[in-house]
Amino acid sequence: MPKPTSPKYRTTNWSAYNAALKQRGSLDIWFDPDMQWLSAPCGRPGRPARFSDSAIELCLTLKALFNLPLRQVTGLVASLLKLAELDWPVPDYTTLCRRQKTLPVTLGGRPSSGGLHLLVDSTGIKMMGSVPAEGEMTP
Repeated sequence: MPKPTSPKYRTTNWSAYNAALKQRGSLDIWFDPDMQWLSAPCGRPGRPARFSDSAIELCLTLKALFNLPLRQVTGLVASLLKLAELDWPVPDYTTLCRRQKTLPVTLGGRPSSGGLHLLVDSTGIKMMGSVPAEGEMTP
């Protein structure tokens, strides 16, 4: 039995096709400057946690999204904070290693089209697959 011929697709609108390919690499990360990045004192004996659960969750989410080792995650977070012009300290990889054992990070379903938006605010991290309109933030 002969092998069926596969359909041939021809791209006629190269500018839209090129724009769609570039959009696949889109990543927007929004930081809320009022987010509690450092941990509040807990009142228990022993060394207090320096970074909040939200800060560690952001680092571990980026680790899972991009399949990065912890040392590379610290560099990525440092560069993102620098781009956002935030003067926040970055957790070192040993802190991330220790805290990832007790802080579960679930990514849920990844969007299949459009850009990926991470919103980091005082309530935690939200992933949005749809691209909001210019100047609009949708949950």
